[in-house]
This record gives sequence, structure tokens and C-alpha cells, in this order.
Amino acid sequence: MILALTEEPQSSRAWSAGAKGEQVVARSLAKWSRDHVRVLHDRRIPGTKANIDHIAVAPTGVYVIDAKRYTGRPDLKVEGGILRPRSFTLTVGGRDSTRLVAGVRGQVELVAAALAPSYPEARVRGMLCFVDADWPLVGGAFSIHEVDVLWPKKAAQLLNRDGALTAGQVDEIHRRVATAFPIA
Repeated sequence: MILALTEEPQSSRAWSAGAKGEQVVARSLAKWSRDHVRVLHDRRIPGTKANIDHIAVAPTGVYVIDAKRYTGRPDLKVEGGILRPRSFTLTVGGRDSTRLVAGVRGQVELVAAALAPSYPEARVRGMLCFVDADWPLVGGAFSIHEVDVLWPKKAAQLLNRDGALTAGQVDEIHRRVATAFPIA
């Protein structure tokens, strides 16, 4: 009875918003990606309760895509340099969100490890794809610690580039990734 009379918990609201962000990214990739791009959605990380939002296989490599439905402007802050070590911070709407980069990098390592026995040369890279963010009209996308920070249409543009992998190799890698990371 208490649950029926109280508001929805914050964790449930966050999960719902995240799921909507994943759906937006999935639809965008389907709409803007060329035929030679293969995308897997909502893949389970074996042995955990965690999932990977999207894994795309394209001629340029394999991309682990984490969809985020955040408001505010994603920005890269660079501090330090000549007299002190250089540091990089991802902020969204002024809030430090660098932990998101570490999360994607961990997922990238898992996908690379799954591919290493059969495809050790496969390039695996991360993407943080922000839905509902305040992107500028010009520029905006950037990379931090080998993770691309961008919006759905820009992600599709990067996936559509020509690369070294043939259509057959894209299909083979897609099957391997689908086997290693089953549907959540």
C-alpha cells in the first residue's frame, strides 16, 4: 500500500529515461546507418547483471555505444600542461561525468577480449551517445580517452565511413560478438 501511494523511486525513473535514450539511439542508427553497418542492441555481459546498450560492427571496426539521455551541454575540460600533468574531464551541464568514460572503456575491453582469439586486429572503440543534450550548431563532438562523445546522427556518420574490413569480415565479427554477448 505504501508503494502505491508514494512516487516512483528515482532509480525507476532513471532506468526508464535510460531505456528511452537507448530506443532513440537504436532508431537513429537504423535510420542513418548504411547497409554495411551491423548493430546489436541491449547485449548482456556474461556473468553479470550489466548490459551493453549497442555494439556496432562497421568497416572501420567495432564500436561499443553507451546511450545517455542527459540534458545540458557535453564538454571536455582540459587542465594542466607545462608545469603539471594534463587532465581531461567530461562534463555534462557543468557536472563532472568522467565516470561514464571509464564505464565505456571497461565495456570496450570486454568486447576486445571476446574478439581477441579470432580477430586480434579488430579495432574496438567506445562511444558515449548523448540524447537530449544541448549540442552546439557547429562542432561539438570530441574524444576523451579514446571514447567518442557525440549525438546519434553523428555516431551513424562515423559508422558509415569506409574502412579496411570487408562486408564478409563485418558479418563474421558481428556473429562472433552476438555469440559472446547474448540478448539481455
